[in-house]
Amino acid sequence: MKDGTRPEEPHADTPAGTERSAVVVGGGLAGTTAALALADAGVRVTLLEGRPRLGGLAFSFRRGDLTVDNGQHVYLRCCTAYRWFLDRIEGAALAPLQDRLDVPVLDVAKPEGRRLGRLRRDPLPVPLHLGRSLATYPHLSFAERAGVGRAALALKGLDLADPTLDSQDFGSWLAGHGQSARAVEALWDLVGVATLNAVAGDASLGLAAMVFKTGLLSDPGAADIGWARVPLGELHDRLARKALDSAGVRTEVRTRVTSVSINENGTWSVQVPGETLRADIVVLAVPPRETHDLLPTGALDVPENLLGIGTAPILNIHVVYDRKVLAKPFFAALGTPVQWVFDRTAASGLRDGQYLALSQSAAQDEIDEPVAVLRERYLPELERLLPAARGARVEDFFVTRERTATFAPTPGVGRLRPGARTKAPGLYLAGAWTATGWPATMESAVRSGVSAADAALGALGRPRPGHLFEFEEAA
Repeated sequence: MKDGTRPEEPHADTPAGTERSAVVVGGGLAGTTAALALADAGVRVTLLEGRPRLGGLAFSFRRGDLTVDNGQHVYLRCCTAYRWFLDRIEGAALAPLQDRLDVPVLDVAKPEGRRLGRLRRDPLPVPLHLGRSLATYPHLSFAERAGVGRAALALKGLDLADPTLDSQDFGSWLAGHGQSARAVEALWDLVGVATLNAVAGDASLGLAAMVFKTGLLSDPGAADIGWARVPLGELHDRLARKALDSAGVRTEVRTRVTSVSINENGTWSVQVPGETLRADIVVLAVPPRETHDLLPTGALDVPENLLGIGTAPILNIHVVYDRKVLAKPFFAALGTPVQWVFDRTAASGLRDGQYLALSQSAAQDEIDEPVAVLRERYLPELERLLPAARGARVEDFFVTRERTATFAPTPGVGRLRPGARTKAPGLYLAGAWTATGWPATMESAVRSGVSAADAALGALGRPRPGHLFEFEEAA
């Protein structure tokens, strides 16, 4: 494994072919992935989730007649692990990708009729696939567009394996490569804030380089955008539960783990209210602080590192209009507090009018603002961006807040992120916050679940399922 820990020897005290068991703690994407991968390899798996549903922080809930996602989640064509996950739960058709990257970008500082720019690709090799779009991008000057091209080539030359990148911040690197404040706002942060959940000055150069190199500079289609055309709960809860059931996984929700301990014979005991579960393998797929509290002594060299991994919030603003005000499925915005806006009308089940969801990343300054304040701030901004909204009636306005939506991708966070293996034989870690090399995305979560399962299967002397790493071959 890439965490540098010596692989464990297969268990020698159990005859070959004997059924082995695992408990996976946490039913988000990481835990669900680990459970499916282990079950597919013939391990008897119990999945425990404290919430009443699966899906972690990518879930849905009911509000009157609407089915609402807690926040807008997207993925890219380069997210090969999440695409594998969608295939595994038979949900790929419900979250299709664009045929070709195309992002409308509105700048309210410009006169109406001249506000629209687009970031899109042509069917050409890298980096020519973005050349025409960059050359005609109206939100940057000619000199700024040329400077962006030079910075992109410098970024492409960075070695993602270089540990010193993690200690630098992306904003300083951009400034050192001639990027103006406008170029950062209109391009680098437009993409980076949405993927990293941090502005360039607060983000690790290592993670930012990973995002831009993989998403924009690896393959012409790598940045094509996909998103669910159904509620996230349909994918990450209902279809995931169906796949788990078909794989023979015992899934228990509303079940919070109180302790994890190793037994004298090397097996594990997992304590939940009213029951003690015993297993050969335990995967902890819960947030860093919860993981820290459950870890047995000696499982990590410096368990306090987990408490040093910060969090970053995402604010989601939901607006229901009495009529259609947006013709496109989504857009990004400049010169306004609004970041990204998505049409969620069909996915929510709304029959009349239009439902827009605003995804506001790196929302430290607004996450605790009262709904009335946010309404007063954002409705006029939507009217500035969307002329059709000026005559529309607002049928509903509400907010969802994820105060700990992701780990904070700050410089130095890489040294705090543990790998899948621990020093306790049979105990593994998963979660988007672990050392996947990716920022806190659905892709990182799925990759972590695969890594934990692969390490566990190696320790058990079990071959991993042939389909498990197909996404690596496709990457």
